[in-house]
Parts: sequence; structure tokens; C-alpha cells
Amino acid sequence: MSQPAEKTEDGRIRCDACPVMCYIKPGAAGACDRYANHDGILVRVDPHVVLDRTLQQGGSVVPFNRGGGDWDGKLVRGPETFVTAIGAGTTYPDYKPAPFIVSAEVDGVDMVTVVTEGIFSYCGVKVKVDTDRHLGPERSLVRAQGEPVGHVTTGEYGSQMLSLGGVHHLTGGSKKEGRVTCDTLLELSNGRAVELTIDDGATVIVQAGRPPIVNGGMEERMRVGCGSATIGMFAKQWHGKVDEVVVVDDHITGVLSEHQAGKLLGIPDTGIHMKGRRSTPGRYFQVAQPGTGWGGTDISDPLSILGPFNPKAARPGLTMLMVSTTGEHFAYYVLDDELKPVQRELPAALQQSIARIEENCEPALCTVLFTGGAGGSLRSGVTENPVRLTRSVKQALTYVTCGGAPVYVWPGGGITFMVDVTRVPENAFGYVPTPALVAPIEFTLRLSDYEALEGHMDHVRPLSSLGVDMARRQVPGHRDNPWPFAPEGAKRSHG
Repeated sequence: MSQPAEKTEDGRIRCDACPVMCYIKPGAAGACDRYANHDGILVRVDPHVVLDRTLQQGGSVVPFNRGGGDWDGKLVRGPETFVTAIGAGTTYPDYKPAPFIVSAEVDGVDMVTVVTEGIFSYCGVKVKVDTDRHLGPERSLVRAQGEPVGHVTTGEYGSQMLSLGGVHHLTGGSKKEGRVTCDTLLELSNGRAVELTIDDGATVIVQAGRPPIVNGGMEERMRVGCGSATIGMFAKQWHGKVDEVVVVDDHITGVLSEHQAGKLLGIPDTGIHMKGRRSTPGRYFQVAQPGTGWGGTDISDPLSILGPFNPKAARPGLTMLMVSTTGEHFAYYVLDDELKPVQRELPAALQQSIARIEENCEPALCTVLFTGGAGGSLRSGVTENPVRLTRSVKQALTYVTCGGAPVYVWPGGGITFMVDVTRVPENAFGYVPTPALVAPIEFTLRLSDYEALEGHMDHVRPLSSLGVDMARRQVPGHRDNPWPFAPEGAKRSHG
């Protein structure tokens, strides 16, 4: 995309793609590295990305270079091509129509897709880190390069959750905090690795679609369940092979003989005495402090969570297995004549149960969801009456995508959406040094509905009008993504 620009006597041109309003020297790029001065013309450095449905099941990326190559300037047939906002440009100062408002006929219905690269000061990422290891207390600051960029939020089943970015870190702190926050969000959103440190906690390397690295060690698996759930799942496999099983867990430690699963199997009382707070039979809270040891606790010796065995129920020779919720840690004990557990080699009969726990643990993974608020002025690039776009999205008349990827739109006011960054084409996100992230967003709807919401009808143009005067990159649609023109017929593929 190119456009005339305000020019100074020394040949610099003024870029109006964002609030920074750079003056760019001939042959140079602006502060965002996204716009440049090419012979006095403001050009978008990166090619504009379009998705090709016919390449979804494989095929290489087809580059289209400005004014060259073998391409004849024609796009593939309309319904099989989706124009994304990646490389499209912005609407700043936001009263301008979106850079591309493209029409296509799909199954006999006239459709329109409005694309723009939104400038998001109100944005962040939600990071799901699959690990039982304690990363840090809730509400602890998460830092990058020593600067606060987010915080630890409430954990989920087998995963630690981080909330990074947001307008307060981008604009409400020091200039360095805003810059580092912006850099961190950009790296994570574009699928690159970032090292984070957590106050009173761990150092973790996070990268979307990759296992987390916690304190230098790569995580391999999630937990199979909490300690109580693990007892319930595998009680039958332990029955008759061991007298007692303790599944060590930071949250809910399970004890086989006391658990309802053990009771129904007729497992007798073993006289075991657990430290911590008893919840319901066979379920204990707070047996230890959170940490990076057994089952997400701070212990390295599992016997430290046990008190003396009750001689009224315990007996010499009683056997006990202690295991973590991932199977990573385990130990086998036999009570001696003084009813003290003595570690022994794990019997072959119990090795299969440990392997089964490991088998049922899913691979550890980092998930990064870009979250942005599109309820602001970028809507003016779609319609002269912005609230109608919001209502159209909430009424499911308008389908929202991010680089062609499906998004989750939050209920309530505005258009706040989340997208899995691994389902967006590579390098889809940019930045401007205000600081803010630049993210692609597309709105697809019937042409008649677009006219009804007072869209910029005089700027609608067909796919065939996108000619050879633009740098363009055609890529296959993501295999797991619904086709934006037919989202209701989507089926996730696995493989």
C-alpha cells in the first residue's frame, strides 16, 4: 500500500498511520519499522497478507513482490480468498474508512470484509503455563528486563495463569516500563520466546506452542488431576498391590485408605496420619507450602508431610506408595517394626501404575491469547455510526477475525476479543512507540447488513480490484481455523 504524504524541504515525509506522526527520511523506515519513505511515497514495508482456502491442507507460502514475478495480478476465485488486515494499514486518525473494504459473492450472497490494523493501547496477553510448579504467589508482579509487565492471576487445573500488559503498564508507569511491556507483548504475540521473572517466585521462559522452561528446566507434562482425582482414577489399579497410596499435591493431597474410592474397594484403615488441613475423607489441603518440588509443593522428602502412624491400625510390613500428580516423583515404603516407613525399591507390580499416571498427563504447553479492546475509534473506519458495528457483532451479524483466525468476543460493552496467537499468520502483530500494539482485525458480514449499519459503501471494492501495484503475500489458511466466509460450518481438524 502506498499513499502521498506531506513532504519537507529535505525530502522527509510525514507518516500519519499512528499518533507518533514520524518524519521519515528518504530510504528510511519510521519508528515502528512498518512504514517507509520510498522515493517520497509513504509505503507499507510488509506485504499485505491474503488467505487461500485451496492451500489449507498444505502447500508452501507464495510470495508476491511489488510489480514483479510471474503473478498476473489476479487473485484466486473470490470465495476461496480472504483478505486479512495484516499489512493493510490503519485508519488513523480513525475517521478515515478502513484501508480495505472488499466485497465477494459467497454461495450467492454478497459479502463484505472490512479490514484494518488496529492500534491497541488497551491490550495485553493472557498466558496459560502448563505446570504444577509454583511460579509465584497470586498478584505477584511479573517482570521482563526488570520492569513490571503484568501479574500472576488465579491458577487453573494444572496450569499457572499470567496476565500481562494492559493500559496501566503500557502508559501508566515509566517510559521504560511502557516500552518493555510493549516489546514483551509483541514478542509473545508473534510467537517468540520471552524470559519472565516473578517476584518471590520463579524465572520462566514462555513461548506460545512450546513447553515452559521453569528455573532452567523444561516442563514435560501437566498433572493428571489433583491428588484426590488421581486416587479416584487409579484406585483399582493399586487395589491388592499396595496397602496405602498418598498422592502429593499442593492443592488437594489424596489418601487412598481414607478416600471414598478406597472405602468402596474395602481398603482397611492403615493408621496413617497426615499433616495439613483435612477437608473431606481422604482429601487434605495445605500439606506443605507451594514450590517446585513434589506435586507443586516445596518438599523434596515426601515423608515430611506425615505424622506417626497410629499403632492401633498400622502394622509392620505395611506397604505405602507416595507419588506426585505427574508421576515425576514417586517412592515406595515399608513400615519397620517401629512403624516407621523405610524406603524400598518400587515393585514391578506398581511400575505400571506410575507409567499410567504419566501417560494420562497431557504435554506441557504455553498458550498465549492476545486480548484487545476494539470498542474505540477504529470502528469509525467501518461505519460512520460506530455503535451499530458493536451491536452487529453482539447480534452475530458480523463475524470478527484476527488475521483470519477465529476470536472470542467478550459479552458486555465494546468489542473486547481474544485470539490464540498460534492460529494467526506469522508476524501478524506490530507496534507503534506510543507505546501500543498493532493487531489485524477483520469484520465480515452481508453487504446488505453493512449498508444497514451505515458502512462506507462508497469505499467498497471487489476482490478483482486488488491489483499488481501492491506487495502481497498469499498464505494457506490455518488448518484448524474455520473459513471466515463460512464460520458456522467449521470443524476442528486434529493431526
